[in-house]
Amino acid sequence: MIPVTKPFLPPIEEYQKYVNDIWKRNWLTNNGPCVNELELALKEKLKIDHLLFVNNGTIALQLAIKALKLKGEIITTPFSYVATSSAIVWENCKPVYADIDPKTMNIDPISIENKITKNTTAIIATHVYGIPCDVKAIEKIAKKYKLKVIYDAAHAFGTIYNGKSLLSYGDISTLSTHATKLFHTIEGGAIVTKQAKVLKTLAHMRNFGHNGSEKFYGIGINGKNSELHSAMGLANLPYLDNIILKREKDSKRYDSWLLKKELMRPEIPGDTIYNYSYYPIIFKNEAICLKVKNELEKHEIFPRRYFYPSLSTLPYVEKSETPVCDNICTRILCLPLYYNLTASEIDLICRLIIRTLKY
Repeated sequence: MIPVTKPFLPPIEEYQKYVNDIWKRNWLTNNGPCVNELELALKEKLKIDHLLFVNNGTIALQLAIKALKLKGEIITTPFSYVATSSAIVWENCKPVYADIDPKTMNIDPISIENKITKNTTAIIATHVYGIPCDVKAIEKIAKKYKLKVIYDAAHAFGTIYNGKSLLSYGDISTLSTHATKLFHTIEGGAIVTKQAKVLKTLAHMRNFGHNGSEKFYGIGINGKNSELHSAMGLANLPYLDNIILKREKDSKRYDSWLLKKELMRPEIPGDTIYNYSYYPIIFKNEAICLKVKNELEKHEIFPRRYFYPSLSTLPYVEKSETPVCDNICTRILCLPLYYNLTASEIDLICRLIIRTLKY
């Protein structure tokens, strides 16, 4: 079986070293040494000022919305994982969907500006597949209308744009370090901000709002993560560069087969050092996409319609007109991409796709 992804696992003895120390300390959670070591290591690796490790990417989004005191309407993308929209609704805000750019698959700044009303308080944009949004245009719009900007950077770990981490843009960026991501902590997420005051608020919110054992800074949630999850991150981090290099090599192998066949790929902006977090291809229509998907599944190969359906069709949101997203999401497919994927497996996948396209 070839799934769409598999988690990278470090040598077990390297993880076990961290586990042995955790057992000796008998300190499993509540901002332990591994959590602190991981946060420092991530800030150094990503070259960012402030980062908080939390228990998942969804909580990171919810904390970001709460820390920025957002209310009313938040303009967001219909082309993302469901958590992006669900976090907005969960925090009693209203998602308003702007359409996407047909080249990058990211939220379209022109559509953002067209959706702004007197009730708009923020923009939540996703760096889809780790591809940078048009951050300059979004920043310009945010300043013009005095809006906050949160980037859902769940896919963007390690991507560099205009010479700096993609996580350094906006008021807050949120990460997922779930097992499906190229850097993972089994379950986990992180929050990045340049603003020290916002960081302080987030740090308290992550721990139930505690400000000492008997005082409370304000409302909070249990957003902490454990020593065991942090240990996995510490064991994985030294392999990150090799993981990205392998994914780049595999992506280029896919390209060598498939880009000759009139299949589209999302466009990566210039001045981007990309992380190769996914390998999406776009077919001419939904019928061909589904035909290829079904043929691959017959051979125990499982791509994913990532993202489908459009979030603007969710049953708990107000419907929006997003024709570009509605079209693209029906005919895009993410192919298997992970560290242990072999060249022969990529070749098999590509031959099956090409054969299916002929008939």
